[in-house]
Amino acid sequence: MRRTVNHLADGREIIYFDDTSDAPPRTAKDTRDLPIPEHRSEIRRDPLTGEWVAMAAHRQTRTYKPPADLCPLCPSSPGRPTEIPEPGYDVVVFENRFPSFAMSVPDVPPTVDGVPMAARAAGRARCEVVCFTSAHTTSFGELAPSRVRTVVDAWADRTEALGALPGIEQVFPFENRGEEIGVTLHHPHGQIYGYPFVTPRTARMLETARAYRDEHGRHVLGDLLAAERAAGTRLVATSTHWTAFVPPAARWPVEVHVAPHRQVPDLPALSDAERDDFAHLYLEVLRRLDGLYGRPLPYVAGWHQAPVRHDRDLAWLHLEVFSVLRTADKLKYLAGSESGMAVWINDVTPEQIAEKLRASGRGPADRRSG
Repeated sequence: MRRTVNHLADGREIIYFDDTSDAPPRTAKDTRDLPIPEHRSEIRRDPLTGEWVAMAAHRQTRTYKPPADLCPLCPSSPGRPTEIPEPGYDVVVFENRFPSFAMSVPDVPPTVDGVPMAARAAGRARCEVVCFTSAHTTSFGELAPSRVRTVVDAWADRTEALGALPGIEQVFPFENRGEEIGVTLHHPHGQIYGYPFVTPRTARMLETARAYRDEHGRHVLGDLLAAERAAGTRLVATSTHWTAFVPPAARWPVEVHVAPHRQVPDLPALSDAERDDFAHLYLEVLRRLDGLYGRPLPYVAGWHQAPVRHDRDLAWLHLEVFSVLRTADKLKYLAGSESGMAVWINDVTPEQIAEKLRASGRGPADRRSG
């Protein structure tokens, strides 16, 4: 893989990751007349929960559902410059033009006006966009395994780079797919957030892992993997280095976790063999997900990684993929219990959804015999 760094017209960084042998040098210039961005992100801590909430009012003007011929993530063409100056690319990462967090934001007062118990700080961190392919009408699940491996390498590269920035506490690569999820750009892409704090979900998982290790002397995810592989009822797919399963207390109507058999804190820690193996297994998982209802499944896929600076020994890298689609034509809306109290109520059992996902990967003859 070849890595090339360049800059866009407003100074944002863009990084090309090329896996094709005849990829041209990435020297194209961004010809747009873009203003230097002025971001005003800040974070405020809820005095009742202790959780940080981001404020990014400048994002109200971000691009929203453009037609395909105006897609800002497609390669540039004569007379139509985009976010990617090159006429084609393999995988590309660039700083988000409308970020939730940015390294250049100004300082803010340490507390919210009139509420001294509500801490406040600059939303000083970094958000990036990852384009998986220059082809507008494809999807992650249609990529070749070699291209998925390039994406994994790009995720790992950016995890290391963002983690080295001052103030970044956690790095979260993720993909949103489908309008039902809230996608406003249909080009196959994901994002990477470098947070200026450890997220509440990660903090809770680390607390649970610490308590389990103190009691049992082992990692809870390692024991969960062993139990799931032995039981088999919630397995979706397995390989030499990875297992995909529906968690025993799944929150979403479709939810799959993909975990390596070896405890590693983050993507950079994966071996070459683990990265290659993931590419093949994950494509199988995505094929099963799209086969579930006979239509492209809207989903969120996000990597749970260790914090940058602490508790790395308590983390176990894994990917979580979930969908709000509970039947082929019905969405799960977060009702009062989920939205108000974070108490989830699922309309399907994990065992049922796992069986459906296993069946969705069979051919017609297999389904008749099963």
